[in-house]
Amino acid sequence: MAVSVDPPATTRDHLAKMGWTYTFLADPEVKVVKQYDLAHPQNDGRVIARPAELLIDPTGTVRWVNLTEDYKVRVRPEQVIEAFDRVAKQNKP
Repeated sequence: MAVSVDPPATTRDHLAKMGWTYTFLADPEVKVVKQYDLAHPQNDGRVIARPAELLIDPTGTVRWVNLTEDYKVRVRPEQVIEAFDRVAKQNKP
């Protein structure tokens, strides 16, 4: 799932343009972004979502976070899988 502070129509248009099919939450009031401490203030007074990847369990607990200052830098898929495996091992009964 992805989160953007853009309005729903902008988010829908962007998804269609890019061909993405995963869930994309429009958060124009910046509630979710602030809840996960991902607010990134801009010089013009706007707030955007700070680039991040999170693993959140079914209870809503954040189990892993990857933060970056550069929106062009993203975690590699294999790093997410490794993090998921570590979290899964830690939570086995």
